[in-house]
Amino acid sequence: MKLHRLSLMMIVLGGTAFAQTQKFTMAEAVNGMRTNLAVKNISQFSWSADGKSYINAVKNGYLITDLKTGKQDTLISLNQLNKGLAENKMKGIPQVKFTGASKGYFMSNGKMNWVEKSGSDWKIKKSAETPKSAENLKVFNDNQTFAFTDKNNLFVNKNGKTIAVSNESNENILFGASNVHRNEFGIDTGIFPAPNSESVAFYRMDQTMVADYPIIDWSVTPAVNTNIKYPMAGKTSHEVTLGVFNIKNESTVYLKIEGEKDQYLTAVTWSPDSKHIFVGVLNRGQNHLQMNQYDAATGNLVKTLFEEKSDKYVEPQHPLLFFPNSSTDFIWQSQRTGYNHLFHYSLEKGLVAQITKGDWLVTDILGFNEKKKEIYYTSTEVSPTERHLYRINWNSYKKQRLDDAEGTHAGILSADGNYLYDTYSNASTPRKVNVINTNTLKIQNILTSENPLKNYARPEIKNINLKADDGTILYGKIILPTNFDATKKYPAIVYLYNGPHLQLINNTFPASGNLWYEYMAQNDYIIFTMDGRGSANRGLKFEQAVFRNLGTTEMNDQMKGVDYLKSLPYVDSEKLGIHGWSFGGFMTTSFMLRHPDVFKAGVAGGPVIDWSMYEIMYGERYMDSPQENPQGYAASNLLDKVQNLKGKLLMIHGAQDDVVVWQHSVKFLKSAVDNGVQLDYFMYPGHPHNVAGKDRVHLMQKVTDYFDQNLKK
Repeated sequence: MKLHRLSLMMIVLGGTAFAQTQKFTMAEAVNGMRTNLAVKNISQFSWSADGKSYINAVKNGYLITDLKTGKQDTLISLNQLNKGLAENKMKGIPQVKFTGASKGYFMSNGKMNWVEKSGSDWKIKKSAETPKSAENLKVFNDNQTFAFTDKNNLFVNKNGKTIAVSNESNENILFGASNVHRNEFGIDTGIFPAPNSESVAFYRMDQTMVADYPIIDWSVTPAVNTNIKYPMAGKTSHEVTLGVFNIKNESTVYLKIEGEKDQYLTAVTWSPDSKHIFVGVLNRGQNHLQMNQYDAATGNLVKTLFEEKSDKYVEPQHPLLFFPNSSTDFIWQSQRTGYNHLFHYSLEKGLVAQITKGDWLVTDILGFNEKKKEIYYTSTEVSPTERHLYRINWNSYKKQRLDDAEGTHAGILSADGNYLYDTYSNASTPRKVNVINTNTLKIQNILTSENPLKNYARPEIKNINLKADDGTILYGKIILPTNFDATKKYPAIVYLYNGPHLQLINNTFPASGNLWYEYMAQNDYIIFTMDGRGSANRGLKFEQAVFRNLGTTEMNDQMKGVDYLKSLPYVDSEKLGIHGWSFGGFMTTSFMLRHPDVFKAGVAGGPVIDWSMYEIMYGERYMDSPQENPQGYAASNLLDKVQNLKGKLLMIHGAQDDVVVWQHSVKFLKSAVDNGVQLDYFMYPGHPHNVAGKDRVHLMQKVTDYFDQNLKK
């Protein structure tokens, strides 16, 4: 009996010890956080209309939970929804938008369905069909009318009747498209319903004058070409106007917006009374913004509310946000002071006040508590690597932090502002979800997720602060091998991006930021990653340090990381690798050619090779045009530097890449051939800019194998 107990104990302890040293498979390292190692979450959270309960999706329905009692009930089930569908029954719960305690709508198989509670059951009250090719569906405030695009035209459905807003046969003139200005300037839609649901504003994008660019589908024989319009830096851009369609009259007027034909129109906002439309008019040079007010009925300019100018660039990212129950006062988000902050404007008085101030930036506005005159938002005030929840009184400017845990927080505010949903993680916390009572500040935990990585061998991760040439702090992290021995020397890989609008170093779970880093640590690599100047969420000075010279300041900063690695006795400085994608691919290739003695091996994915072949909106913001800045374009162009290559370079590209077009790396290959330079190359058929899904496992295995071949032998 004793022997049996001892054997059982050994089995249990042995199993635990084994489990804690478990290694990631490549599939887990790449896609695990979205599959078997996903951190438990609350799916499709929303507040009930009265703000006293919250709704969330589960496998076969939606639950509603009373905040005071904690009582949980099924709000609606998949079975109830399917009862009302004559055919094409749904296998999984759709995304239902609840418009009250007993009403909602959802899309299924090309139909918009409105549901309503009837006794203890739910009934589909009506349905409206949309074409199979419909896209960009937008539901209006009345929760009945909706708009959508089909190919290049825009349609509105009101009371079951579909009305054509446009009937354009030229496929290169698009109405309501969401990809206007290549989705820069915060643009994610081309359809703007009026608050009263009686009109809709829309983008009309004419790209007939933009050169065709081929994207080849190699999966069929013979291969098929589809031309896209890709406006490259310094070349002809598309022309955008804004129309307003009156649904009742079925008539359209266009706003009379003056200026260059290829200027940018963004921050499109309706006035709460549906009488006016506000448009941020930004010149192609992106250094002069006018915020204009237009009459929605006539299209006439009412006035220019304010202007913003810069010797580098102005980058509007957000529409106006009107205060509750005000048709005159609004919040404008601007970086004019060096950091993104909130400014109170009045249509009558102009600038009233700067609401938030400091050497940090507001990252999101969550909403209002009208009774208390409070604005809720997230910011980087604690640290650029964290996000926290705040409120500020828009009259007294008294500010208060609302969460009490380090890490990266995101919030959803109830309509009345009385409750705040707070979901966060940090290096050691996979996820916690709390509800904050904004009146009492009492915090109620509604989810604490278990650590899905608890059975795996995890590496030691150290946060590293370095300094740029000008003294700016640079945040980074080093990930040590799981069986680290300080007396050994290890190969090290620098993973980088270091471009605008992205930040790699955040206090989130997992602390590494990426399980592939941990996979490499389990296989005796050191991983180093750092955000140099040019990357996001550090303010304009930090971001604009790379202006007109992409790839220079960033490399100087990343060299601080290289110097740090070389100073460590356990880093083999003869076996350094570098890897990045997109801007990181540009940086990787730049390093291999402009600092050829640093890295023994590099893997560059989807790299920009010549910025004059990149899109106008992004490229000209950070580089000006090739005509204005020939020196900057020449310095960053890698086609004439391929002869400098000393280490081993693997370049990878998606064959259908419509962001960094395939021609970048194809021209680089031609230059390598012309110069007698050998390099390695791999192409992913069927993939656009990023290799996603199961094929990403293949990609990261290829990257890993390349480093194994060149850094471990």
